[in-house]
Amino acid sequence: MGLDLKLIFYFIFKTSKLKIMNIKHLLISTLCFFLGFNVFGQYPNIENDLDRKVKSFLENNTNNWQDMNVPLSDGKVLYDIIIKNGFTSAVEIGTSTGHSTIWIAWALSKTGGKLITIEIDKTRYREAKANFKKAGVSKFIDARLADAHELVPNLHGEFDFVFSDADKYWYKNYFIAMDPKLKVNGCFTAHNTLMRANGIKEFLEYINGLENYKTTLDKSGPSGISISYKKE
Repeated sequence: MGLDLKLIFYFIFKTSKLKIMNIKHLLISTLCFFLGFNVFGQYPNIENDLDRKVKSFLENNTNNWQDMNVPLSDGKVLYDIIIKNGFTSAVEIGTSTGHSTIWIAWALSKTGGKLITIEIDKTRYREAKANFKKAGVSKFIDARLADAHELVPNLHGEFDFVFSDADKYWYKNYFIAMDPKLKVNGCFTAHNTLMRANGIKEFLEYINGLENYKTTLDKSGPSGISISYKKE
């Protein structure tokens, strides 16, 4: 009888362990599948030679965007906003080495638009321009080496899309400067708005208090993007 009990307990232990291992394997496999799908699904459908060139460049440089650039998922968010609304006149405050810029320019290549992007650091500016050329999107970008504190208030014209990703403590000032230049139904976006950096809270409180703007927060990326549409 003692031997039978030992055999029974051994059998229960082995079968339970096997079930746990199978469940664990299933969960890991499922997670890997969805992670792989999400990464693959980040890129838009390829429709022409430019699409192939841009996608190839982005894929080949996936791990090279360390210098204050947005992650791939946030680049796709910006791309989708522009495509969905048909925006054509864009401003980016803070180029870095150009990851987000390429995503925005890629979208503008579809809508027939152009982007003004501003970078204060000469080394990053030069690297960004080289990246634009390699990606094939230079003709959609007006890259400017300047202090955004000075240039943004003096920009001329009307715009329908803004992406702010420079000094966070100046976000509110950038918004105030761009607000009169932003068309009705246009969109002001800002990066890192899930962070507790100096100026983020003040900026969000200000823009959420405006009756003529509707603001949501995209949390698909780790940093967050505030998306504010200007109403009538």
